[in-house]
Amino acid sequence: MGIHKTITVNATNPYDVVIGHDILDSININQNVNQIALIFPAHVEKVAKSVKKHVTKLGFKVIEIKVPNAETAKNIKIVDKCWKTLGKSKFTRSDLIVAIGGGATTDLAGFVAATWLRGIDFISIPTSLLGMVDAAVGGKTGINTEAGKNLVGSFHNPVQVICDLNTLKTLKKHDFTTGMAEVVKCGFIADEKILQIIEKYPQECKTFDGVEIPELVTRSIQVKADTVAKDFKETSTSKTGREILNYGHTLGHAIEKNEKYKWRHGDAVSVGMVFVAELAFADGKLSAEVVKRHRDILELVGLPTKYKSKNFKKLIEIMALDKKSRGATLRFVILEDIAKPSRLENPSYKILSQAWEKVSK
Repeated sequence: MGIHKTITVNATNPYDVVIGHDILDSININQNVNQIALIFPAHVEKVAKSVKKHVTKLGFKVIEIKVPNAETAKNIKIVDKCWKTLGKSKFTRSDLIVAIGGGATTDLAGFVAATWLRGIDFISIPTSLLGMVDAAVGGKTGINTEAGKNLVGSFHNPVQVICDLNTLKTLKKHDFTTGMAEVVKCGFIADEKILQIIEKYPQECKTFDGVEIPELVTRSIQVKADTVAKDFKETSTSKTGREILNYGHTLGHAIEKNEKYKWRHGDAVSVGMVFVAELAFADGKLSAEVVKRHRDILELVGLPTKYKSKNFKKLIEIMALDKKSRGATLRFVILEDIAKPSRLENPSYKILSQAWEKVSK
């Protein structure tokens, strides 16, 4: 077992997020478990084999369920495939699902766990930067539909999350880069030290083995753990409720849907963060200096800050269906300053257009 750090998420049923190198053997399985279903895409098969080898030695029966990679897995057909496999294997409430892969895989597997027999235990082993700092922590599970992204889902916490930083080597360079969007987001909404590290050591933040990556991952997970512990089901009306984790996501999700999910999540959220920064500036809430800092930091790590689309009205229609909207009212998470998140509800079309002009190309 490698050297690791543990962050406890103080949810209704607390669970640990373990972060480090060579820690796949730190998986903690209840001895009452009989079967374990590993849900994973093909590109992380080596990681899945390592996990299977370890848990088989511990005496557990293992079932493999291979799923497509990325957002193509997050649909009801793949969920049904998983359900059928669990049914044939006579999976009971005392059995366990282990999700191995990126954020889309942990979203999918978590949803399968939440819905099978009205909820069974699952462990997440995220292998992407995005999965580690965002999707695998917090208990949100879900799939996509024709109406939009993650509109069907459930709150269902894992019993453990293992972030083995060695698994980041499974990523293509661009996939690692897109994960940095969620790291940058955590910096803007809660932890300025994250931004300072990126500004000071930009080259060390561009590859999975950069010396700054463990601290950036740990800090980002801590931001999310602290936030979800206070507002698990995103019901708080406080300016510091869980909703702040959606910074940049309202336009980001709309871009993803508009692009039929061919844009990576982090790329879309990156543009979304610049958009809401410009929106806050246009509404007199945020300084031009902080808006510029958004662009500078995102571009430092290689993320996009503009989006090509002539149909902004279509994006507005998609944003109106966002989970954070209330009725027909558009609702955005914005900043008043670094680590000072707030909300902007029902901005005028004039302000929306002013912000859009700054990010459209």
